[in-house]
Amino acid sequence: MRKAFIMLAVALLAAADVCAGAVTARPDPVGRLAVSANGRFLQYADGRPFFWLGDTGWLLPERLDRDEAAYYLDRLQAAGYNVVQVQVINAMPAFNVYGQMSMPDGFNFAAADPPGAYSYWDHLDYIIDQAGRRGIFVGMVCIWGSMVKAGLMDADGARAYGRFLAERYKDRKNIVWIMGGDIQGDIRTEVWDALAITIKEMDQNHLMTYHPRGRYTSARWFNDRAWLDFNMFQSGHRRYGQRMGNKDYPIPDGTEEDNWMYVDSTWKHKPIKPVIDGEPSYEDIPQGLHDAGEPRWQAADVRRYAYWSVFAGSCGHTYGNNSIMQFIKPGVAGAYFADGGRKPWYKALDDPGFNQMRYLKLLMLAMPYFDRVPDQSVVADNGTRYDRLAATRGSDYLMVYNCTGRDMRIDLTKVSGGRKRVWWMDAATGVLTYLGEHASRPATFRYHGSGDGVLIAIDSEKGYLTPGQRSIEPAPVAAERDLTE
Repeated sequence: MRKAFIMLAVALLAAADVCAGAVTARPDPVGRLAVSANGRFLQYADGRPFFWLGDTGWLLPERLDRDEAAYYLDRLQAAGYNVVQVQVINAMPAFNVYGQMSMPDGFNFAAADPPGAYSYWDHLDYIIDQAGRRGIFVGMVCIWGSMVKAGLMDADGARAYGRFLAERYKDRKNIVWIMGGDIQGDIRTEVWDALAITIKEMDQNHLMTYHPRGRYTSARWFNDRAWLDFNMFQSGHRRYGQRMGNKDYPIPDGTEEDNWMYVDSTWKHKPIKPVIDGEPSYEDIPQGLHDAGEPRWQAADVRRYAYWSVFAGSCGHTYGNNSIMQFIKPGVAGAYFADGGRKPWYKALDDPGFNQMRYLKLLMLAMPYFDRVPDQSVVADNGTRYDRLAATRGSDYLMVYNCTGRDMRIDLTKVSGGRKRVWWMDAATGVLTYLGEHASRPATFRYHGSGDGVLIAIDSEKGYLTPGQRSIEPAPVAAERDLTE
């Protein structure tokens, strides 16, 4: 009965996809991920660079139905995202939109798929498969940290849960395992180790990391663990000066927005592993989270967090949006003063920041990837806070992110070539403005466009960009006409 039900559901889905013009006929574009040889980046197993561009779709498995999930994933793909971070379960048990529970019989996962039902896990299977068909990896936060902190899962339960997850998903291509979930790693550490080790013993094909509490990096507790392939930090949602009474505050006062510092502090731990900001300030969420009267983070803020982190050496970036991360809509109660009547999640997909992250990804992939390093010596007379110019370079190109439009004194001798071609890229639009060819020497650049952006200087012998190129986004290529249609 159950098999017949699922086969019928799959058939109906296929028919619906054909009617909707979905991407069902495309071959699976995802492949196994690995850590680069220098320990700083992620790549596909075949050597191609993988720039992590993630969205925090935390409550996707619980709150969206099949049609909604497919629409959301379509929008992610169109906006250039290749990762969605989700909470596999955010309660014990968790319930999805179909009323199905994640753990009908606790940690006895033999009961996870009730006969004749489209189960909680069938729905998660569907989401993962639909993501894979769109080239999107699913960052699986196995269990949110608050449940572990409350003692709802001990080490034995973690081993049972880990065996269930690994057996079910080890053959899916588009999985990244994420331990933790907004929790310090020194809280119930034995549970996280048990869960991670159990999964890794059964699944050697997928990368694993840890999502910590705000203003922490996973390297503080787990950098030496064999199961941790790359580090994640959460720079969090506070503005400069918002200490908010923390007793154990791991960063200096007044540096709350300086998310680049977490890359530096993570790489103080050895061995060096790739690192990423897995939760920066979210678009349209109150600064500090807990006061509706505070200003809300805007598109310019989420761009700044992204460029600061990546130019400091992160292997990608995760975006977040207050309405999208919890899939708020009319009639659904929202946290952090999200209002489903004012802005449901499907309208938030039009927010500018959500659609501007792709320009960072395109820029990083337009240049030689694996030799890129952070290098603040490129900039003379640098500033602090918003006046800080963030610099990164390869052997024959350099890039400087400027969020205030201040003058930039740049040392063009830091990369190869007697002459450099220079561009300005508008971070909000991806539009390129060619600033001409310059001798290889220190120079002051005063062009700063209409907002934040990136100064790009490339050895004039290299063709990564061309003087006539008007956008970092390639021109669309018309699909060949199917003459059998």
